Amino acid sequence: MLRRNVHVSWLIAILSVAIVAGVVMAQWNVTLSSIVWIVLGVTAAMVVLWRRSIYLLPGLVMAGMIIGLWRGSIEQDQLIVYENLYESVVTVSGKVTDDTDSGKSGAVVMRVGNVSIDGHEIAGKLWISSSTSYDIKRGDVVTINGTLREGFGNFAATMFRANVTNVQRPQPGDVARRVRDWFADAVRTAIPDPQASLGIGYLVGQKRALPPDLSEALMIVGLTHVVVASGYNLTILVRLARRLFVKVSKYLALLSASMMVLAFMAVTGASPSMSRAGLVAGLSLAAWYYGRSFHPLVLLPFAAAITVLVDPGFAWGDLGWQLSFAAFAGVMILAPLLQRYFYGDKKPGIVRQILGETISAYIVTLPILIYAFGLYSNVAVVANVLVLPLVPLAMLLTFIAGTGALVAPHYAVIIGAPANWVLEYMVYVAKYLAGLPWAQGEMQIGALTTVAMYGIIVGVCVYLWRVTKYNLRDSNLVE
Repeated sequence: MLRRNVHVSWLIAILSVAIVAGVVMAQWNVTLSSIVWIVLGVTAAMVVLWRRSIYLLPGLVMAGMIIGLWRGSIEQDQLIVYENLYESVVTVSGKVTDDTDSGKSGAVVMRVGNVSIDGHEIAGKLWISSSTSYDIKRGDVVTINGTLREGFGNFAATMFRANVTNVQRPQPGDVARRVRDWFADAVRTAIPDPQASLGIGYLVGQKRALPPDLSEALMIVGLTHVVVASGYNLTILVRLARRLFVKVSKYLALLSASMMVLAFMAVTGASPSMSRAGLVAGLSLAAWYYGRSFHPLVLLPFAAAITVLVDPGFAWGDLGWQLSFAAFAGVMILAPLLQRYFYGDKKPGIVRQILGETISAYIVTLPILIYAFGLYSNVAVVANVLVLPLVPLAMLLTFIAGTGALVAPHYAVIIGAPANWVLEYMVYVAKYLAGLPWAQGEMQIGALTTVAMYGIIVGVCVYLWRVTKYNLRDSNLVE
C-alpha cells in the first residue's frame, strides 16, 4: 500500500500546505537563508513529485517546509535592520501602496512600500500616520520625518504623528487610480453621497471613500466584505462575462473575464485579498477554458503558497489575507455542500447562490473576526439577505450612472436616479440594523478556542460531504 501512487494534484496541495507552514515558522527567527537549503528543498520536492509514492509523503512535507523556511528567512534577514532603528528619528521615503485612510483626530494613514531610510533602501512596508495637509494619493512618492517604532501584522515598522516634508506625484504615475478617481467623480455628479460612495465601493472596492458613519454601520451588520476589493467583486465580474459571451465564443468569454480581472486589480491595487482573489480567478478561468477543474482543497493551499512566496508578510499577521482565504473556503467548500444538503441536485438560482455563498463565507470567517476584534454581528445574516441579491444590480446601475454623467452631464441626475434608489435602500438597511441595540455582541476567545471552532466547521463539512456524496471538484468560481 505504501508504494501506491498519489495523484499529482494532491501532492501539490500537500507541498503547498508545507510551504505555508514553513513561511509561518520563519517569523520566529528560524534561519535557513543559505542557497543550499532551497536547492535541497526543491530537489527533494521534484523527486517526490516524480515518484508519487505514498511512503515519500513525509519527504514532501519536509521539502515544502524547507522551501517556506528559506523564503521566510530571506525576508527576515532583510527586515532585521529595523531592530536597530526602532525609537530613532529617521527620514523615510517611499511609495504609497494603497489608498489612504482617515485615522483618529483626522490623521492621514498611509501604507508605504519601496522604502528608503536615510538614503538606504530597505525591504518591508511601513504603517504611517500624519496630520498633514497634503492631498496624498496611491502611487505618490512621499518623504517623511518621524520616530520609527515596532511594526504589527505584516508591517515592518510604524510611525505615528510623522511629519510629511515632500510629496511627489509621478507622471503618468498610477494611471488606473487616476481613471478610477475620474470615473468616481462622474458618479458623484449623478448620485448624491453617501449613496455614491457606496456604489463606488461596490464597483471598484474603494472602501476608504465611505463616510465614517456608513463604514461603521456596514462593519456592524457584516456587509464590509462587499465594499472591500476582494473575491466577491471578481466573482460577480467573472460570472457576468461568462454569461454574456459564452454563447458567442468560449474564448471571448475567457478574454473578457480576464480583462475585467486585470482591470479591477489595477484599479483597486494589489492588496493581500486582491492578490489571492486575482490568482484564484485566473486559475479558475484557465481551468474552465480547457475543460478542467481545480479541487478547492488543491486550489486553496496552492494559491496561499504562491502569495506567501511572493510576500511572506502575508502569513505573518495580515488579517486581510487570512480573512480572504477563509471566505474563499466558505464559498468553494461549505456553500456547495449546504446547497446540496438542503436542495439536492437542483441547481441554485442567482439569489440563492449569492446568499448561500455569503452566509457560508461569514460562518468561516467568524472565528477569525471574533479572535481579532472580540466582536460579532447578530444581524449579519438578515443584512446579507436584504442587501446581497441587489449588489450586482447596484454595480450595473452605478456604472450606467457614471457613464451617463460623462456622456450626457446635463441629464446625469436623471440617469443616476435608479442607482440612487437602490443604493438609498441599502444605506437605510445598513444604518437601521446597525442602530439596533443588540446588533453587535462581544466575545473574547483565545487561540485554542479559535482552533476548536474551526475543528467544528471542518467536522460539519466532512459530515455534509459524506451524506451528500458531493464532488467538490464541481465547485467552480466561474459557473
